[in-house]
Amino acid sequence: MVLAELGGSISRALQQMSNATIIDEKVLNDCLNEITRALLQSDVQFKLVRDMQTNIKKIVNLDDLAAGHNKRKIIQQAIFNELCKMLDPGKPSFTPKKAKPSVVMFVGLQGSGKTTTCTKYAYYHQKKGWKPALVCADTFRAGAFDQLKQNATKAKIPFYGSYMESDPVKIAVEGVERFKKESCDLIIVDTSGRHKQEVALFEEMRQVSEATNPDLVIFVMDSSIGQAAFDQAQAFKQSVAVGAVIVTKMDGHAKGGGALSAVAATKSPVIFIGTGEHMDEFEVFDVKPFVSRLLGMGDLSGFMDKIHEVVPMDQQPELLQKLSEGNFTMRIMYEQFQNILKMGPINQVFSMLPGFSSELMPKGREKESQAKIKRYMTMMDSMTNEELDSTNPKLMNDSRIMRIARGAGRQVREVVEMFEEYKRLAKIWSKMKGLKIPKKGDMSALSRNMNAQHMSKVLPPQMLKQIGGMGGLQNLMKQMGSSKDMMGMFGGGDK
Repeated sequence: MVLAELGGSISRALQQMSNATIIDEKVLNDCLNEITRALLQSDVQFKLVRDMQTNIKKIVNLDDLAAGHNKRKIIQQAIFNELCKMLDPGKPSFTPKKAKPSVVMFVGLQGSGKTTTCTKYAYYHQKKGWKPALVCADTFRAGAFDQLKQNATKAKIPFYGSYMESDPVKIAVEGVERFKKESCDLIIVDTSGRHKQEVALFEEMRQVSEATNPDLVIFVMDSSIGQAAFDQAQAFKQSVAVGAVIVTKMDGHAKGGGALSAVAATKSPVIFIGTGEHMDEFEVFDVKPFVSRLLGMGDLSGFMDKIHEVVPMDQQPELLQKLSEGNFTMRIMYEQFQNILKMGPINQVFSMLPGFSSELMPKGREKESQAKIKRYMTMMDSMTNEELDSTNPKLMNDSRIMRIARGAGRQVREVVEMFEEYKRLAKIWSKMKGLKIPKKGDMSALSRNMNAQHMSKVLPPQMLKQIGGMGGLQNLMKQMGSSKDMMGMFGGGDK
């Protein structure tokens, strides 16, 4: 992903500073120069980077800091605050409310992924309980309505458009009125794009905007346009009241920093980023967690939200009970593989954990790992209930392995490889045996049992090193133990 490289560079700069015996002017300058270079290479606007460096130097005056101060922490916090300031326009965008009709209009250049993003936006809100609908007011591009129709049908979202009508304003008005009558509470209007900024595009946008009176206008921007993003965003904002931005194609190798910084400079908040072609490859953009992940500081609340999404509340106590018993079956492995796949790209999940870098998994290995998980699940689909629920590895003899391979259409060696993986995970799981499950709300019992010493035995050595050894792990456990989200996961807290 575009930002994985930027985040990796910034994390390395901070790590080098942390490794220094004494934090002096030279160490600070080296760290800031490395971060500046990373931001500029990612196409972040030069003026913004220069201002950020100047502000950090004003905040971090090493001569004025008393000997007892934690200089590393003060520098890291200053960098965090300045990066947040760079990306935060200081005002939230309009937020639609359930059961109250809201009209959201999408604008942007052709090829920015606007039509796909409309559907992703609708799908995201549909999962959260809204009743969205899509209106295709793009009569300029051949095939625009077919694309929206196909996307909407796949996502089971109602849509409106016309093959005959050429007036986008008429289509937009008819679509909005129709879906208001059908009690849809999020009506999304997809407008025409052009290959470049031109008068006809802006005039058409203005007319559609006046006719539908949208509550929010979202500008969709391709992350690969770099420095040109500033002029584009400004031109669109002068024509219609752009209230928010979605940056697309953040999964590529183009420089995404320019788009982010340019949008921030136009004072329109980024609300989502598109991280792939699939419907669910769409992330809420929240400045502080985003910067936190860039700096390798993690995003625990985002991580816990992911867990809440994939593990239903009623299943969480059962999962913890199995953990404490230490009995790991193939069925448990299957369920955990399902959860991993639901959580999204593995690199993104890693980047939410403090101390982990999104570069932890080598480039190209992520898809390979996910494909392997899917292969294992296909093989497990060919197993009997007895085999899935057994904790006795001797049950799996040669004839059973051959039967599973035939049933799944895989090689015998692949089934053997899957069982080796099962044995490895069962060994790790067994180390959690005896973990006392706290009563509802009693998190202190869990933190006493699930301590850093316990976890250090479970984690692979290279992962423990990535976190920062025992010290980093203790810090991570402390953060997780005090997190309200963590309490919620285990059925405690005020939720």
